[in-house]
Amino acid sequence: MQTITTVAELRRALADARRADKRVGFVPTMGYLHEGHLALIEASRRRCDVTVVSIFVNPTQFGPNEDLSTYPRDFLRDEELCRGAGVAIVFAPGAKEVYPAQFETFIEPGELAKPLCGTFRPGHFRGVATVVSKLFNMVQPDVAFFGQKDFQQCAVVRRMAVDLNLPIEIVTVPTVREADRLAMSSRNRYLSEEDRGRALAISRGLFAAAEEFRLGERNVDRLIAIAKRHLETVDRLQYLELVDGDTLKPAVSPLHRPAALCVAAYVGSTRLIDNVILQPTP
Repeated sequence: MQTITTVAELRRALADARRADKRVGFVPTMGYLHEGHLALIEASRRRCDVTVVSIFVNPTQFGPNEDLSTYPRDFLRDEELCRGAGVAIVFAPGAKEVYPAQFETFIEPGELAKPLCGTFRPGHFRGVATVVSKLFNMVQPDVAFFGQKDFQQCAVVRRMAVDLNLPIEIVTVPTVREADRLAMSSRNRYLSEEDRGRALAISRGLFAAAEEFRLGERNVDRLIAIAKRHLETVDRLQYLELVDGDTLKPAVSPLHRPAALCVAAYVGSTRLIDNVILQPTP
């Protein structure tokens, strides 16, 4: 495994793979890797000949009162996990490599970036779209892998790839969960033992609604109400919305199209997001 910090070195390292017509897979991360990231790496290794993992905590997607300075970091551990998972290249650029002096060009996403997290984190998806487009240009992968837990991010990135004619297949990998069904997240480390117990209300609510959907419930308001009953133990429910799986606009009753039940909530001072996909059968 190679660890590379510059774009020039990265392109040299991938030149042989491209000449040999090898398929390059890419997993963009902000580090502090967990089993969810390893599932993305495994998906890439199954489909591609060479897997590149980027580790970069992107400052442009954090708001002024968010946790950029305290975001968890453990680069040596991340390297070891990547080595054990069969990653070919870890790309770990510094901030100046990604955002050179006088940087002023950003990707401005459209309607998909406005609801859900976009309502509460203005500018977040502008930062996400910008850094992902830059990483795509640096790595030039054939396939890129993202986790379903970041459902809205997946939608924004997929739309960007289509709109900008990027020759990259975007693959969404199902959310990986702890044994107690808490969605894996680098921010879970912030949770105290008591907070973690209360955080389980998030997945309980989502899975309760998903079960009622499986049993035939198709009314949007009732499905949201079923999930909300379980969320009383969180400290602050930021949003709980059932949205169309393609447009992210509010889903309408009766559900007949794929939809996502999405939640963002604070447990203690930690903001957690999660979702379940509701897929009507034909």
